Amino acid sequence: MSQVFDIADRYVERIAEMSPISATYMGVPGHDHEMNDFSPEMSEASAQLDRDTLAELDTARVEDERDRIARDAMRDSLRLNLDQHDANQHFRSLSMIHSPVHSVRQVFDLMPRETEEHWANIASRMARIPTALDSYRRTLEEGLSRGLVVARRQASETAGQCDVWTGAAEGSASFFQALVDAFDESGVDSAGLRSDLAAAASTAEEGVTEMARFLRETYVPGASDRDAVGEERYSLGARGYNGIEPDLRETYDWGWEQLAWVESEMAETAERIAPGKGVEAAKELLETDPARAIEGEAEFKVWMQELQDRTIAELDGTHFDIPEPVKNIEALIAPPGGALAMYYTPPSEDFSRPGRTWYPTGGKTRFPVWGEVSIAYHEGVPGHHFHLGTTVALSEQLSRFQRLLGGTSGQIEGWALYAERLMGELGYLENPDYYLGMLRAQALRSVRVIIDIGMHLELAIPDGQDFHPGQVWTPELGLEFIILKSHFPADFVKSEVDRYLGIPGQAISYKVGEREWLAAREESKQRLGSSFDLKEWHTRALSLGPMGLTQMREEFRRE
Repeated sequence: MSQVFDIADRYVERIAEMSPISATYMGVPGHDHEMNDFSPEMSEASAQLDRDTLAELDTARVEDERDRIARDAMRDSLRLNLDQHDANQHFRSLSMIHSPVHSVRQVFDLMPRETEEHWANIASRMARIPTALDSYRRTLEEGLSRGLVVARRQASETAGQCDVWTGAAEGSASFFQALVDAFDESGVDSAGLRSDLAAAASTAEEGVTEMARFLRETYVPGASDRDAVGEERYSLGARGYNGIEPDLRETYDWGWEQLAWVESEMAETAERIAPGKGVEAAKELLETDPARAIEGEAEFKVWMQELQDRTIAELDGTHFDIPEPVKNIEALIAPPGGALAMYYTPPSEDFSRPGRTWYPTGGKTRFPVWGEVSIAYHEGVPGHHFHLGTTVALSEQLSRFQRLLGGTSGQIEGWALYAERLMGELGYLENPDYYLGMLRAQALRSVRVIIDIGMHLELAIPDGQDFHPGQVWTPELGLEFIILKSHFPADFVKSEVDRYLGIPGQAISYKVGEREWLAAREESKQRLGSSFDLKEWHTRALSLGPMGLTQMREEFRRE
């Protein structure tokens, strides 16, 4: 093993020890019974690990291109981590979409449930939730004392999610008690273990209930009444999520250009669905036509699984060379209580846990499919699953850090958005219903660029626009705009706006990343001419491994 790969391997092992939740996500064994320490001291210990590792990388011998790429990607990632830490972002890491509060619940979705040992791990980890949340509360309290706080909206929304997980919210049921019920149906027979699980579930509920109380009674009164974070914090977030320094005002203007293109395409496509009636009438038809919808959550899950399996079979060997373990994917329904956007979790290191798509139904039992096909391509194949699953599979080519911890949202989400467009290019969206669904997704991502930058930097809406020209963006205008322009349901986009306000700089990563992927492909076409081969380019793209967009641009230009 080269020095660079050895450093990466040891770093992964240290992260697994310091963050048992990360160990579960990665599939590193031996930590499933443990829970994280989210204290300020642990944040500093993690930062020190990054500093020490960077020093090692600076003196490591680079043996070949594989080493160089792995070193550069890891070095960039650790530097981005330290940028965030040095700016004290860990003291205001609370958001309604992602935080330690969410992690202590979501990790159970990825834990195996087949054996007595598996269930003992679940019981042990549940019982440790109050201690973990206590450590995070100390971090938030220190943030309060320093004036390093998030907006009230984020704390209030997170408290409401805690209510859903404990069963305190109207119409909800305890997530933790549901784990006990799942044990009863698992076939594992142990009265003592069931007793441990029941006690741990009660303990977990108490810990999450206490966190909700702390957020409402202590944090919210001291939180900021401003949702906008300003240009300095936004730029820090955008750099961290993208691995590039985007020109924010140019990107803002480009977002408007992209939205104009999408709206023109949507109008043309609507003519093929409801001639002479416009986009809204076409949407109404697609939403209400019984022949264009699936009834029932279980039936929708089957449909999603069949779509993923069929797409893998058809793309393998034609437009992609898919590693054998990546040909397996599970389509699942997400537990209630989180944001309403579909998401993906990568496979474990040994593929004993496959890559999975998670669909939050939000209580729906009827699913018009016109908008679901493109989202499935984004989250599953050829989107996140091909990208991240292939990354995990390339154990001979990529370092352990690259395979399990590396990457930026810009590169990852940009690929998935590229994958949606690619499926249109390959003829999979010839049905105008599905093409309009892809365009709706593009409209949402273009709106994200506009309002994420606009709301956080409090920019003015351009005078030439037909939506409140000259006014300064606010969350209220952002919500009105996204409802009008994205064509997604109001409850979904309300969740989206709250999300953007909580993780500044992430929402632009989809379009910013897609822009880089498309530019890289076009440059390769221009450089290679008639020898350009799409499947070979995809193989090259996926074999690069996770990295920031700046490095990705440079690596493609080394061809």
